[in-house]
Amino acid sequence: MRQIDVHQLADDARFNRFHGLVLFWCALIIIFDGYDLAVVGIALPSIMKDLGVDPTQAGFMVSSALFGMAFGAIFLGTLADRIGRRWSIVVCITLFSVFTAAAGLTRNPLLFAASRFLAGLGIGGVMPNVVAHMTEYAPKKVRATLVTLMFSGYAVGGILAALLGKGLIESYGWQSVFFAAAAPMLLIPFILKSLPESMPFLLAKGRHEELKRIAARVEPSYTPQATDQLTVPARDKAQGAPTRQLFSEGRGFSTIMFWTAFFMCLFMVYALSSWLTKLMAGAGYSLGSALTFVLVLNAGAIVGAVGGGWLADRFHIKTVLASMYALAAVSISLLGFAMPQELLFIVVALAGASTIGTQIVANAYTGQFYPMAIRSTGLGFALGIGRGGAILAPIVIGVLVSLKLPLQQNFFAIAIPGAIGMLAVMLIDHRKSASVQHAARLARASEVTASASRKAHTQA
Repeated sequence: MRQIDVHQLADDARFNRFHGLVLFWCALIIIFDGYDLAVVGIALPSIMKDLGVDPTQAGFMVSSALFGMAFGAIFLGTLADRIGRRWSIVVCITLFSVFTAAAGLTRNPLLFAASRFLAGLGIGGVMPNVVAHMTEYAPKKVRATLVTLMFSGYAVGGILAALLGKGLIESYGWQSVFFAAAAPMLLIPFILKSLPESMPFLLAKGRHEELKRIAARVEPSYTPQATDQLTVPARDKAQGAPTRQLFSEGRGFSTIMFWTAFFMCLFMVYALSSWLTKLMAGAGYSLGSALTFVLVLNAGAIVGAVGGGWLADRFHIKTVLASMYALAAVSISLLGFAMPQELLFIVVALAGASTIGTQIVANAYTGQFYPMAIRSTGLGFALGIGRGGAILAPIVIGVLVSLKLPLQQNFFAIAIPGAIGMLAVMLIDHRKSASVQHAARLARASEVTASASRKAHTQA
């Protein structure tokens, strides 16, 4: 009887068509997710005019989705470790597709906010699930690259909303961009058919034959045999994944540091996405130029996500992530100073790379830090707590803008969380990472085998 560690099988596999399929579906889901989140900002001026709402009501309507995301990341991320990740992803897609489309049918600000809250549950819940899924199946050598490449779809969704929104709104009204969000529902049968289930979940449910078929696709050189016993390390087995496991085995302090880092990064992301256009317009740039800065910010995010993932696979991911937080603090601070517009575009791109891109690399690091059985739970809680920063940022920076402070001070306020986030990442105890401990277990097993071999050779 052979014992096959599916965790190790996935780690050592070479990238193949199966991994490409998982990457395709996860990236496509994130693109839809990014579109659904960005669509309100694109349509907000038309919504305010059509529904006759003031800026205070509009702010509540926008923030309702962020509140939903906080709850969705925590509760739907945790639910995935109980009912299976594939079905949890489908639940999230249904939520954000149906209720984003439903928001387009409303004529009342309160109903609109309620629809966006429910959509936010799905938007927030799908993120930890797809990151955990890609992390589980990606080969170890390219894991960070694949996770960050997948998550760059979030910025692609934002760009897609910006590019398509104007044409749709002018031709068919603001409701059209919300109705378009229902399209992912058509893909659910294909997702259920093509996307594999989580390996520890299949093992826990006794679905061994299905797990063997997936293992053979993960690593084509593996040929399943009837007597094979597929396993995962004890720490990776799905056993309900209680939240307290985030604080067990010495992970407690690092968990708090992850929450702090996420809070600070999402504060920067949503402060820039909410106020960059306004701040730049107030600095004397035309509205067209100010909107261009938003596109440059998202383009920089894609470069930062992919580049950060590439660096993380070649250097220490913790060091790469801390450096990206430092770059965020510096680049955002520089935005408050006068400079040629060409140079300013470069600085804005760096800000996008080191805020949105940093969050994507942080997702990848979190996915590697926790064992598979609590990966969705760990990432879900980090994103859920981090959403507090996303909710707080537009309010805090809005108050500062109303005080008519110098431009530099507004950008310094956005930059300070970058320095705090860098410190939080540096304080994470990487020795408690699941990837490090898994490597240590393999090294010990190899040493025991070698020792036994030497003993047998001596006795001979």
